[in-house]
Amino acid sequence: MLRVVQQGLKLAAAIGLGSSLLSASLFAGSAQAANEQYFPLQSYRVGPYAAGGTGFFGGFIDYLQYVNTKEGGVNGVKFTWSECETEYVVEKGVECYERLKKGLNGAPAAATNPLSVGIAYATLERSAADKLPLITINHGRTDSTDGSVFPYVFPLQLNPYSEVSAIINYIATKSGGLDKLKGKKIVTLYHGSPYGKETNPILELLAKKYGFELTLLEVPHPGNEQQSQWLNIRRIKPDWVILRGWGVMNPVALKTAQKTGFPADHIIGNIWSNSEEDAAPAGSAAKGFISITTHPSGTNFPVLQDIDKVVLKAGKGNLQDPKRFGTVYYNLGVVNGILNVEAVRVAQAKFGKRPLTGDEVRWGFENIRLDEKRLKELGAYGLVQPLKLSCSDHEGGGAVRFQQWDGSKWNVISDWVQADRKLLRPIIEESSHQYAKEKGITPRDCSKES
Repeated sequence: MLRVVQQGLKLAAAIGLGSSLLSASLFAGSAQAANEQYFPLQSYRVGPYAAGGTGFFGGFIDYLQYVNTKEGGVNGVKFTWSECETEYVVEKGVECYERLKKGLNGAPAAATNPLSVGIAYATLERSAADKLPLITINHGRTDSTDGSVFPYVFPLQLNPYSEVSAIINYIATKSGGLDKLKGKKIVTLYHGSPYGKETNPILELLAKKYGFELTLLEVPHPGNEQQSQWLNIRRIKPDWVILRGWGVMNPVALKTAQKTGFPADHIIGNIWSNSEEDAAPAGSAAKGFISITTHPSGTNFPVLQDIDKVVLKAGKGNLQDPKRFGTVYYNLGVVNGILNVEAVRVAQAKFGKRPLTGDEVRWGFENIRLDEKRLKELGAYGLVQPLKLSCSDHEGGGAVRFQQWDGSKWNVISDWVQADRKLLRPIIEESSHQYAKEKGITPRDCSKES
């Protein structure tokens, strides 16, 4: 199917047809609506961020295929989906959202998963009005963690504030404690986008709290040219560089760091600078590079071994390159699939074994409880961190591990490092309540939610 779509996209370009329209129509043609739950996918398989899109949506689709094939769906309700090509462009993402939000051939939409900060921001209020969950796994608007104000937005596992807090906590452990951060020099090299800029105020707060010297350096999209920034870093001589990149910006950063003499093992990549596609293209410049991750790469997990047997070996895999099976982006897609399907399963236990409305699926997300026992049942123990979501907490985790690139693969080098959620929560609530005031929203009373 992917090959068919790619051929269709080439044809669309040749005749001037919008790729998002063609992609949606090609996939929609194979959908069956009887007793099905629909996932509208605002995907991106072309453009500068295609590596992330193809890996993530490949893993997500393969997991849905797996559940359909092995279990017959959830309680007899199978999953269906269609893709709409956004090229990671906000306007196209909004167009795709509007086209797909009402479901497909009678199958109701469960949730949207754009994997794009820009598209998530642009569709946030639309999702609330349409009562359709917006899933922003490991990214998105941080104050949407507060579900009392943002009932339909779920920054699952790790919001951006937790991300940088955990990185600073890790640097502290390498320095001998939080008190040893005083006087350290830390540079953050960030993508010139809302995503890249969002954590700057939190980093400034942490710098003030712990006494380290912070320098913020922006890299314009897409990040092909960074010479001046790294010459500045060479002048500053920081102890650590936090790489808050995306796409081509990441290998360019590593290559330029090598040219200017900065060691890779003192560069820490954030959650979107942590894939094989970020490190491998940099060649020798990436060896020693450290990054955070909410999940390991690799295939040594029962759920992935089952997907390989049930989906890939049956010739139904979504990846064009099967060698990407088990990579960081692919595994994130599988994790995202697990969480979306679990939300449907939880919601069905309350509302009935049938296709659900978006509002019912929202309740399912808010009542996800992934403990060790449940993760083992899903074959995902060690792949997914324990999560407990609620009306007030739409993140549910806030922990990361650190991994290091050895020249050919990632190796996990730390236990779970938790963000300072106690410090961050008042900041999140202040921001969410200000948003509520501006928009005339009355926050939910989460004490009355079950």
